[in-house]
Amino acid sequence: MAADPPGTDPADQNPRERDLQRRSDGPAVSPWLIIGLILMAGALVYAVSALL
Repeated sequence: MAADPPGTDPADQNPRERDLQRRSDGPAVSPWLIIGLILMAGALVYAVSALL
């Protein structure tokens, strides 16, 4: 089933599309999670390079 086109009257929108729109307000992944993963990858590279 196709998504409702932009500018569709709210009364004519598919209820499932409204639910998806409501859930998409927040980011999918926390920025702190991404920063933490980058720092952990840096620590891993540091540890591996110290062993070589």
